[in-house]
Amino acid sequence: MFRKATKEDVDRIAEIYDEIHAENEAGRMTTNWIRGVYPSKETAMSSIECQDMFVEEVQGRIVAAARINQEQVPEYARADWEHDAGEDQVMVLHTLVVSPKEAGKGYGTKFVTYYENYALEHGCPYLRMDTNFYNKGARKLYKKLGYKEISVVPCVFNGIPDVQLVCLEKKLTQTTEQQEDNNGNYL
Repeated sequence: MFRKATKEDVDRIAEIYDEIHAENEAGRMTTNWIRGVYPSKETAMSSIECQDMFVEEVQGRIVAAARINQEQVPEYARADWEHDAGEDQVMVLHTLVVSPKEAGKGYGTKFVTYYENYALEHGCPYLRMDTNFYNKGARKLYKKLGYKEISVVPCVFNGIPDVQLVCLEKKLTQTTEQQEDNNGNYL
């Protein structure tokens, strides 16, 4: 089930961030995030307060989270976007996280599908997102899901220096209804 996050979810979202930081620090993941800088509990709380944090819940437990909104970060202005879309036609996925304890179960793919359906519901056929150049897992997933790497923008991003920000884009061509299972959950 996908839903907007509430203040009661902030600790679990921060726990997922901490799980990812631990995996990075142990060398089992490469997001190039920095514990205490980004993402943090404050990141989650701020997003919840803006009402654009969403969670994926399975059997009552949050397994993934991300922000979905129309805010294109300033670094996007330096990307060579393929589509000249108006601001009101673009939906952005920010900081998609899946608990490392839940890796390999398709939750990231399901979240991106939810994001795409959400964008269509809100009249936004152009999708944008970013990831760190060194985050090979995310880049592989996004490519598999039809996202095109548009530009690599060197920058300081979310307080992290020396980031090589990979900007990705996809234009939705389908206007089909959302796919749901028998329980009303997005597939």
